[in-house]
Amino acid sequence: MALIFVTSNRHKFEEVGDIATRLDIEIERDDIGPVEIQADTLEEVASYSAKEAAAALKRPCFVEDAGLFVKPLNGFPGPYSNFVFRTLGNDGIIKLMNGKTDRRAEFRSAVAYCAPNEKPKIFSGKVEGTLTTSVRGKQGFGFDPLFVPEEGDGRTFAELSTSEKNRFSHRARSVDSFLNWFKEVNG
Repeated sequence: MALIFVTSNRHKFEEVGDIATRLDIEIERDDIGPVEIQADTLEEVASYSAKEAAAALKRPCFVEDAGLFVKPLNGFPGPYSNFVFRTLGNDGIIKLMNGKTDRRAEFRSAVAYCAPNEKPKIFSGKVEGTLTTSVRGKQGFGFDPLFVPEEGDGRTFAELSTSEKNRFSHRARSVDSFLNWFKEVNG
């Protein structure tokens, strides 16, 4: 039986699917659209969503929430990244960063796994980097065209293929941690 990943984001599903395939785990996407709360941490958002999704599906499942945390903006947009992307977009972040020499940022990810009537288990990942002054690349989604990972070769996440990004991204780290735990617990 496939592990259920609850997401409406097909890009996210592709990234997670690539990681799951490497670990020989079958996942399937369900877009039941659980209520996503606004909270001050990704862990709170993911935990709530996983608990709601597991109750609705009456089966164990997992969700993933991610955010861009910009150091000179005191961590903004953080857990509000989806809303900020939909309202301001990449150009809005570029404008907010206009004139700033400190361009440090990090992407963070939280995966929450939950079975019905149980407490969610959380797995986190992050990657540090810097923000560009212009949009670069056509791959990925969200703020990927602005983020140059420290561990990379100078390209933005949007200039990397999914498999290249999955070598060290925030999502790859949290999902890899979760799937390895899942595999260990479920033999």
